[in-house]
Amino acid sequence: MELPQMPELMGLSLLLGLLALVATAAVARGWLRAEEETNGRSAGQKANGCPPDKSLKSKKQKLQQRIRKEKPQQHNFTHRLLAAALKSHSGNITCMDFSSNGKYLATCADDRTVRIWSTKDFLQREHRSMRANVELDHAILVRFSPDCRAFIVWLANGDTLRIFKMMKRDDGGYAFTATPEDFPKKHKAPIVNIGIADTGKFIMTASSDTTILIWNLKGQVLSTINTNHMNNTYAAISPCSRFVASCGFTPDVKVWEVCFGKKGDFQDVVRAFELKGHSAAVHFFAFSNDSRRMASVSKDGTWKLWDTDVEYKKQQDPYLLRTGRFEEASTVPCRLALSPDAQVLALASGSSIHLYNTRRGEKEECFEQVHGECVSDLSFDITGRLLASCGDRAVRLFHNTPGYRAVVEEMQALLKRASNESTRQRLQQQLTQAQEALKNLGALKK
Repeated sequence: MELPQMPELMGLSLLLGLLALVATAAVARGWLRAEEETNGRSAGQKANGCPPDKSLKSKKQKLQQRIRKEKPQQHNFTHRLLAAALKSHSGNITCMDFSSNGKYLATCADDRTVRIWSTKDFLQREHRSMRANVELDHAILVRFSPDCRAFIVWLANGDTLRIFKMMKRDDGGYAFTATPEDFPKKHKAPIVNIGIADTGKFIMTASSDTTILIWNLKGQVLSTINTNHMNNTYAAISPCSRFVASCGFTPDVKVWEVCFGKKGDFQDVVRAFELKGHSAAVHFFAFSNDSRRMASVSKDGTWKLWDTDVEYKKQQDPYLLRTGRFEEASTVPCRLALSPDAQVLALASGSSIHLYNTRRGEKEECFEQVHGECVSDLSFDITGRLLASCGDRAVRLFHNTPGYRAVVEEMQALLKRASNESTRQRLQQQLTQAQEALKNLGALKK
C-alpha cells in the first residue's frame, strides 16, 4: 500500500481547512440571524407595551446561575458532647486564639474578617461577635496581645504582620484600628505560626524553611533562629514566655530560651533543651498552661507526654512520662492540643478529633467528620472545660468529658491521702462538681 505523497497531503489539508471555514461562517450567520430576531422581537414587544418573553428571561437566568459559582453548603454536625457552633463567618476559618483573660475568642477567615467572640455566650442560644475588617487582604493567623487590647494577624497576600488595636466604644462594643504600617517583609517561605509572649516583650514568626524570627513590638528583628529541621512544620512560644520551640522534618522538638536583662532589654537566644524519642518527623507539639509539660505527635504513629520542668542549664534532659499510639499520624499530618492541666490530649487528623487521657494513655472520645474540611486549628479554652476546633466556616465547641473524668480520678486519689478536714472538704467539693458535670452530660462511667 502506497502512502500519499506530500503535495497530495497538503492539498487535502487545504480542502479540509476550507470546509471548516465555510461551516464556521454558516454557523455564525445563523447565530447572528437568531440574535437579530430575538432583539427585534424584544424591541417590538417593548414598542407595543408588551412584557418581554418570559421564556427567554428564564433561560438567561439559568445560564447566569450555571456560570455563577455555587455557594458552598454549611457542613452539618451533631454530637451529644457538642456544646456550641459559632457560625458568623462567610469563609473558611483558618486560625483562632483565646485571650489570656479567658473572655474572648478571636477567629480569622478567608472572608477578609477577624471576629471577636464573647466566651460567656458559648453555652447560650445566641453567640455574639464583633467584626474587624482586613482591608485588601485576609488573615491566616491571629493572636491576642497579653493585655487583650490588641491582636496581630498574618496577612495571606502581604506575607507580613499587621497589628490591630481594640478601642472600647461608649456603647460597650469595640472599634478596631490597624496601625499605619505593617511589619517589614523578612520571611522567604510560607509562614507556619506566629505568637506574642505573655510578657509582651517579643513577637515570634516562623516559616516553613528553617527560620524563626524574634521581633520587638515595633517591627524590628531582634534575633534569627536557624532550626536545622530541614523544614519547619510548627513553632510556638511557651505560656511562661521564656521559651520558643519548633518541630519539623527531624524526629525531635527543639527549645530555645529567649533571654532578657533585668531592665527588660533583649540579650540573646540560647539553646535550652530538646525532646528526643520519636523515630520520625514531628508533626506538632503543645505546652501545658504552666509550661511544665509538653506533648508531641510524630509521623512514627505515636504521641508523647514530657516533663519539661528540668534544670536544663545543668544539662538535665526532659523526662518522658507517657507514650501512646496514634496510627493516623503515620499517614497524614496531625494537629495537637494539650489541656491546661495536661490531663487530656486532643489529636486531629483530617476532619476527625480524638481525645486521650494522658495518665493512662487511653482514647476516651472520638468525633468523626467534625468539619467539611480538614481541622485547621484546635485549642482548649483556659478553663479546660471546652475544646474548640475549626476547619470550615464554623467553630465547634465540645465538652471536655475526659478532663472531668481525670479530675474525678485525681480527687479520689487525693482524698485517700488527705489528713485534715478542710482539705478533705475542698477535694470533696471538686469531686462532686466534676461528677455532676459528667452526670449532666450523660458521660458518667458506672
